Amino acid sequence: MRTAEIKRKTNETDVSIKLNVDACNQIKVSTGSGFLDHMLDLFAHHAGYGLIVKCNGDTYVDMHHSVEDTGIALGQALSNALGEKKGINRYGCICLPMDETLVSVALDISGRSLLNFDVEFPSEYKVGDLDVELVEEFFLGFVRNAGVTLHITKRYGKNVHHIVEAIFKGFGRALGQATAINVNRKDVLPSTKGVL
Repeated sequence: MRTAEIKRKTNETDVSIKLNVDACNQIKVSTGSGFLDHMLDLFAHHAGYGLIVKCNGDTYVDMHHSVEDTGIALGQALSNALGEKKGINRYGCICLPMDETLVSVALDISGRSLLNFDVEFPSEYKVGDLDVELVEEFFLGFVRNAGVTLHITKRYGKNVHHIVEAIFKGFGRALGQATAINVNRKDVLPSTKGVL
């Protein structure tokens, strides 16, 4: 089983994450934001992962530190869980519809951290209890610690809830594809360089 447990404690947040890449055995998320909890629950479900997240943060300031540090810890957990990365598909890509919204997510578990977040929200907006500008911050924290190249593009969409939900569902689907083991190449590192 490819699993990891991360604890990250700063003066602003106290985050713990348990990740199981191979079995959707349990999903339980508590970040201080009901909407982020919902998005991470959707992400784990669509990736096929077990995920337990607990974040206690300085939410009396705002959600910024909690969202960013949760992304950082999730990136660290994924990197640790994948280990040598032998046998993974490496790439994942999906074009995901959510009612009037269409979002594409493509990623490469390359060892190189990059985020292309090509998403314009209709206006400065809060969805539930989450400022939508923090969605990008979450993914920046994730890619910088996971060593993943991630492209998220909103093709179209008007409803902000649908846009963010499509992003997290698409992220889950694409990451689930990329981390799945290719049974025909389970002992092969998917790189001609010999390293990821």
